[in-house]
Amino acid sequence: MNRIEIEVLRGRAALAGFKQAWRRVAAGKAGASKLAFGNLAQLFSAITEKRLELVRHVAMHGGLNTRKLAIALKRDYKNVYMDVQALTQLGLIDRDERGRLTAPFDEIVIRAGLREAA
Repeated sequence: MNRIEIEVLRGRAALAGFKQAWRRVAAGKAGASKLAFGNLAQLFSAITEKRLELVRHVAMHGGLNTRKLAIALKRDYKNVYMDVQALTQLGLIDRDERGRLTAPFDEIVIRAGLREAA
């Protein structure tokens, strides 16, 4: 199963995560796909409920273009287009040379700690 881990990391935890990922890459080891945000507000701004619904639909019905996706989701084309752009930049969906959308992950794991690590 191909998955991405999305985390809320602040301060030292973010630096430690970056350092760990850097060492894995330098050693030639493949690591899990990860995406990090500095706080919950950033996470919820980038990955909204509508965007998660869009990613789920693309994962189940790959090969749609943006217009067909908007029709299937019964949403305004412009809003779906903007969401597709944002999700593509985050790496949560891909677009092929013909504009068809696919989801590169089977699972999205979102973690947000309640307390900062000491």
